[in-house]
Amino acid sequence: MFEEQLAKKVDICNEIIRECRNELYLNLRFLDVALHSLALQPSIELGRTATDGEILRYNPEFLMEHYRSGSSLANRCYLHSIFHCLMGHIWNPRGDEDKQLWDLACDIAVESVIDGLPCRCLRVAPKPYRRAVYQGLEKKLSVLNGEGIFWVLQNARPDIRVVARLIQEFAVDEHSLWRQQRTAKAPMEQQNRWKDIRDRMETELETFSKEAAKDAQGLKEQLHVENRERYDYREFLKKFCVWKEEMKVDLDSFDYIFYHYGMELYGNMPLIEHLETQEIQRIEDFVIVIDTSMSCKMGLVQKFLEETYGILSQSQSFYRKFCIHIIQCDENVQSDVVIRNKQELQSYMEQFELKGLGGTDFRPAFEYVSTLLAKKTFHKLRGLIYFTDGYGAFPLKKPPFDTAFVFFQGDYLDVDVPPWAMKLILDERELGQTVDIVR
Repeated sequence: MFEEQLAKKVDICNEIIRECRNELYLNLRFLDVALHSLALQPSIELGRTATDGEILRYNPEFLMEHYRSGSSLANRCYLHSIFHCLMGHIWNPRGDEDKQLWDLACDIAVESVIDGLPCRCLRVAPKPYRRAVYQGLEKKLSVLNGEGIFWVLQNARPDIRVVARLIQEFAVDEHSLWRQQRTAKAPMEQQNRWKDIRDRMETELETFSKEAAKDAQGLKEQLHVENRERYDYREFLKKFCVWKEEMKVDLDSFDYIFYHYGMELYGNMPLIEHLETQEIQRIEDFVIVIDTSMSCKMGLVQKFLEETYGILSQSQSFYRKFCIHIIQCDENVQSDVVIRNKQELQSYMEQFELKGLGGTDFRPAFEYVSTLLAKKTFHKLRGLIYFTDGYGAFPLKKPPFDTAFVFFQGDYLDVDVPPWAMKLILDERELGQTVDIVR
C-alpha cells in the first residue's frame, strides 16, 4: 500500500517538474540545455531537494506542498538547483573553509539572480528584508556572486541570529551532497559538463539572445565571473621570464648507466659526466608601472607590491644580475627606480611613497620605456606589468615586449584593452591567491 502511494506521488512530482521545465523554457529559452541536465530521483530521506550536479533528489511531499502554494514556488525551487550547478557552487573548495557561510552565500547569489528575472512564472511578493540585503551587498560588490558574498560575510562576521535569519530567508534546497562531490575522486566530468553549458549560455546571451540578456543582467554577470580563466599569480609571472644558461651541475640530465658502464669498461674513465651548465627560466629585465592617479587606492597598491615583492624576492626568481624598473606614472612619469638586487627591492618596499595623484594616461610610461630601449638600457626586456584602477588612453601601436594591465577593482565587467595586451582583474580579497586573466 505504501509503495503504491509513493509511486503515485512520484508520478505527480515528475509531472510537476516537467511543467516547471516547460514553463521556464518558454520564458528563458537560453536555459534549454541546463533545464534538462539533471536526472530525477525521489528521496524520502531528504527534507527538501538536493543535487550533486548529476541528479536532482527531491522529497515528494515537499515538492507537492510547494506546488500547491503556487507554481512560481516550484519553478523557483527547480531553477535554484540548476543555478547552483551552473555557477559551480557544488565543487568550489571555498565550501571547506566555512560550510555554513558558503552555503548561505551561494543561496543569496542564486536568489538574487532569480529575483532579477522579469518572468511571471518566477514572481513572488517582494520582501523588504530581502531587498535590504541586496542593497547592502551591492554597496560592496558590483556582482553578487557566491565568492564575493562569501568574502563579505567572512569579513562582517555576522551574529549567529543574523545568519539564522538570512538562512531562513534565502535557503531553498539542501547542500548535503556538495561536500561528497568535493571529496569525490573524479568529479571533473560533471564540472566540465556544466562549464560547457555555462560557456554556451554566455555566448548565446552575448550574441543571439541580446534582448534576453538585458532582462537577465544578473545572470549574465555571474556567468562572466564564473567563466573567468584563473591563474596563480606566481605562475603568471613566469610569462615574463627568459631562458638562460647558468653555471650549475645539472643532475637531472645525468645518466648513471653510461657512467657506470664506462667505469667498468675503462677502469677510471666514465662515458658521460654531469653537465656544468643548466638552462633555467628566470626574470632578467622587467618593468613594473604603477598608476598613481588620484583615483588609485594607496592601500591596494601597497598590498599588491607586497605580494609581488614576496614572489620576486625569492632567490629562484632572478638571475644573479637583473634590472627591474619600477615606474610611477599618472598623466606623466613621476619616478623611475631601478632595482638590481634583492636588498634594493626590500629597501624600496620599506620606503615606498606614492607620487603623482593626477589624471590617468598610459601612453607616457610606454613612451618612456621605449626611450630606455633605444638607449639600450635593458639587456633583454621581456615584459611590462601596468597596475591601474581605471580607464585611460592606451598606446596605438603594440610595444616590442609582452604587456599586462592589472585592474584594481571589484568590477568584474569588461574594460577594453588593446588586443595585444593581457588583462588581469584583481581585487583586494584575491591578493595572494589567484588572479583572473583575459586575453
